[in-house]
Amino acid sequence: MKGGELNTETKKVPTHIGIIMDGNGRWAKGRGQMRTQGHLEGLTTAKKTVKTASDMGISYLTLYVFSTENWKRTADEVSFIMALVKQYLKGELNFFRENRIRIRHAGDASGLPHEIAREIQEVIEDTKAFEGLQVILALNYGGRDEIIRGVRRLLAADAQSDLTEETFRQYLDNPDIPDPDLIIRTAGEMRTSNFLLWEGAYAEYVVSEKLWPDWTEDDFKAAIARFSGRERRYGGTKA
Repeated sequence: MKGGELNTETKKVPTHIGIIMDGNGRWAKGRGQMRTQGHLEGLTTAKKTVKTASDMGISYLTLYVFSTENWKRTADEVSFIMALVKQYLKGELNFFRENRIRIRHAGDASGLPHEIAREIQEVIEDTKAFEGLQVILALNYGGRDEIIRGVRRLLAADAQSDLTEETFRQYLDNPDIPDPDLIIRTAGEMRTSNFLLWEGAYAEYVVSEKLWPDWTEDDFKAAIARFSGRERRYGGTKA
């Protein structure tokens, strides 16, 4: 196998991939540009990655778009990111239709600007019948926040059954989506950054030194190839 080549007939292809898309700001700074230009380039990379995942037959792709901690950034940067999200949701509907891509959301929609929450809900409704790749946009998302919101839903439901991992799972943002098999992080950072803390308990991690705007189809396939060569034991031992 050379470079990013992957024979999907003989190699294990993950069902669900999560991506921490890191390095947009550093990419722009390294070129003497505004951080916003890095986010613009990162959006282009995200669309290319969605298309690659769709073509490869990946079932679920969760993109870490904006965390609960990202509100700490400057107002101008936050506004630009939100405008990009709105542009993506409105401008790519034909792309979603052509590729039968279903859009979903993870995170606290109530904490988003009203027009962004509305756009997300509209594209979710427009694509909910599509049977292809499901793209989950983690927007105003934090793993700890999701767990806390799940506990609140559990308490509000006044559930009578015994609490287990499986019963609690039903109160998370997307309980029907399987846990990620693979989480990719770009820009060389070695931390989870509050991403899919519950769901990613046994995910395999691949960290790339490349900044997100520089990420390519070959990089994506190479990460999956690395995943396919690993043995997953979930805390057990090999028989």
